[in-house]
Amino acid sequence: MEIASKYNPSEVEEKWYRYWLENRYFHSEPDNREPYTIVIPPPNVTGILHMGHMLNNTIQDILIRRARMQGKNACWVPGTDHASIATEAKVVAKLASQGIKKTDLSREEFLKHAWEWTFEHGGIILEQLKKLGASCDWDRTCFTMDEIRSKSVIRAFCHLYEKGKIYRGVRMVNWDPQALTALSDEEVIYKEQEGKLYYLRYKIEGEDKYAVVATTRPETIMGDTAMCIHPDDPKNAHLKGKKVIVPLINRVIPVIEDEYVDMEFGTGCLKVTPAHDVNDYMLGEKHHLPAIDIFNPDGTLNEHGAMYAGMDRFAARKKIVEDLQAAGLLEKNQPYTNKVGFSERTNVPIEPKLSMQWFLEMKDLAKPALEAVENDVVKFYPPKYKNVYRHWMENIKDWCISRQLWWGHQIPAYYLPKGGFVVAESKEEAYQKALKMVDYPLSIDDLRQDEDVLDTWFSSWLWPISVFDGILHPDNEDINYYYPTNDLVTGPDIIFFWVARMIMAGYEFRNEKCFENVYFTGIVRDKAGRKMSKQLGNSPDPIELINTYGADGVRMGMLLTTPAGNDLLFDESLCEQGRNFNNKIWNAFRLVKGWKVMDNIPQPATASIAIRWFDNILSKAIVELDDLFSKYRLSEALMVVYRLFWEEFSSWYLEIIKPAYRQPIDQKTYDATLAFFDALLRLLHPFMPFITEELWQALYERKQGDSIMIAYLPESQPFDEVLLTDFEKVKEIISGIRTIRLQKNIPNKEKLPLQYTGDYEGTYDSVIIKMGNLSSIEKVQEKEPGAVGFLVGTTEFSIPLFDKTDVEAELKKLKAELEYQNGFLQSVMKKLTNERFVQNAKPEIVENERKKKADAESKIALLKENIAALEKTISEK
Repeated sequence: MEIASKYNPSEVEEKWYRYWLENRYFHSEPDNREPYTIVIPPPNVTGILHMGHMLNNTIQDILIRRARMQGKNACWVPGTDHASIATEAKVVAKLASQGIKKTDLSREEFLKHAWEWTFEHGGIILEQLKKLGASCDWDRTCFTMDEIRSKSVIRAFCHLYEKGKIYRGVRMVNWDPQALTALSDEEVIYKEQEGKLYYLRYKIEGEDKYAVVATTRPETIMGDTAMCIHPDDPKNAHLKGKKVIVPLINRVIPVIEDEYVDMEFGTGCLKVTPAHDVNDYMLGEKHHLPAIDIFNPDGTLNEHGAMYAGMDRFAARKKIVEDLQAAGLLEKNQPYTNKVGFSERTNVPIEPKLSMQWFLEMKDLAKPALEAVENDVVKFYPPKYKNVYRHWMENIKDWCISRQLWWGHQIPAYYLPKGGFVVAESKEEAYQKALKMVDYPLSIDDLRQDEDVLDTWFSSWLWPISVFDGILHPDNEDINYYYPTNDLVTGPDIIFFWVARMIMAGYEFRNEKCFENVYFTGIVRDKAGRKMSKQLGNSPDPIELINTYGADGVRMGMLLTTPAGNDLLFDESLCEQGRNFNNKIWNAFRLVKGWKVMDNIPQPATASIAIRWFDNILSKAIVELDDLFSKYRLSEALMVVYRLFWEEFSSWYLEIIKPAYRQPIDQKTYDATLAFFDALLRLLHPFMPFITEELWQALYERKQGDSIMIAYLPESQPFDEVLLTDFEKVKEIISGIRTIRLQKNIPNKEKLPLQYTGDYEGTYDSVIIKMGNLSSIEKVQEKEPGAVGFLVGTTEFSIPLFDKTDVEAELKKLKAELEYQNGFLQSVMKKLTNERFVQNAKPEIVENERKKKADAESKIALLKENIAALEKTISEK
């Protein structure tokens, strides 16, 4: 295969992705190999790729490709989520742009529009993932509202209802006035808001005095059904047993007593609005207070809002404050910061609202799921998230699973004409159940299905089971082979929404864990640390990045600074670094393949040494990689391969074995080099799939259907640590020579003699002579005057530069360096003689300062020696 002079990512990526699909390398079927399974966190069906998806799916692809190359039967199941609230909002907005209101349509008509929207926009994100190189088994693509998943959700609901785990009742819920639906507690984000605390006067019945209440929400006074004081509060004791009059509407309400009231907040008087505050609701239940709901579902005031009926809640607040002021019933207001709940989906302030909803009891479900994580049956990476998980699971509340939407899985509850309901998987089954319950004539058409749908997460909590049809057919071949899955890669922001609930579902429906490991990625942020979002306009278009830098470059850029669980400060220059690395690999390949090979010339000693050294360092790197992958430290794993290729292979190995200009290379060395290149490409493949496939195919003659994807990863062999340590010293010597050439402006082509004092074994002289372009290496009793030297361990190496050095200028330079080193040593000593620093600093920091001290002392000794030698030379002239 001919290799172009420049790497063209778009051409290479399209070609090889098509090749992989045609050869069905991504597809998996159960067999006798060890399975390795990942299920994709299903993105919203109508969504598009963002930077979080890029990071998450790059990591998944690395894990799945590596498992495939380890000989495992790798299966990565893709799919999308129907996203009830988000998708319905988009469909409603589209209809509104056409002048159609949702309320003008029947449910069936609306769902027709929703499916059209889904077919039009659904799957865009999966197509975009292909651009990234995602090696999903596309034949297994699932959708949370396809037939199998939909039936699975309904069966799960019926199963839990039959067990008594699902119930229906009026409870205080979080209400989204824009989406017009209830939300679970996890879908509410609390934000600090600058508001006001209003002090309202409630006239005491039968007296000319007032009780004053402090509130942030004066618009809710129409829902007040009591005033509450602390029984031990002396300043409000005169209110005991009395009644007060609600301002503006003149409703008389009782004063009740409860220890719940904070005597120090405001005036110590609390207005109780059971329909619009969760704590007031509990007080109302305890003291048998009526609950008056004053809001319409859209956040406007209803008929209980009296003269403010029809006004938006925030407009009503402004008007009520004005009217209270005019009536002399507003004592004062003051700035006040409090936390306000916002809908995670629509970003509008939620309303606590009494509502008839469906709930799932969570306490019993949570127990085995908590134990699994506590005992590392399900392992978290990084483990710090165990604490977050434990806190939530130990304080878990029942899950409000109903949503007032049409797009989603309609709740399988069927209401009877004279009251009551039945729960069944189909209307026909419900009818048969109903017939056994009633003593009056009943037709199937008399049954009315619940209008609500299930929370989207109620389908995705079944995902690891339902993608293998394990709810409907719990003993099928796929579920028995692929389940439990191996790794889940997700963001910590959905640890409660999804991760915890999947673990619960695993134990409820299969009585075992659903996955072994959870790798929590960080959040992708911009350079300023802000979370990337469309609203801030700080998120690049991932497809544009791929077009600019190539998929491999972007994948590498995403991974370069993303340790597990820590946020990634994304900088486009990281993708550029990735692209540069691609070019480095490409150029190294072209260099090697451009050499002329002869099989009748002997192998140089330098090449023999280089091959032995690189073979050992390759084995050591493979051990490091295996260890880092076992700890999910993927960023560090990438850096190991990056340094191995860029520094050890390209900068050292290839330079050592490179033949002289226009000279051939021996066959033995060339074959070893191609074998190393093959191993490096295989190690790199999970991270950078496209360029590695292109070069692997060009490395040797390959058969049709061959692919690096299914080639085995190289395995480590025992390596010689002594050889590697010795060779590091060789590299230090060569670097020292190059530094002198640079400092003294000596051309690389000019041969130099190298001298040394002390102990030194000449095992690797041939490499040092070639790489340093030396005329000789010889031992001397003492360094010659005017020679420039450097230390490697305890051995001093030097290059005599009698006619090349301005002795006076060199002496001046050395004295300046000595002055600097003395000053540096003093600054280090200040720290080390400071007892507080030594006692309080981390041990590794103190150790680092001690190392600095030793290094400075060593340099000072050498500088003094060199200065003395130069001064002697000057005096002898």
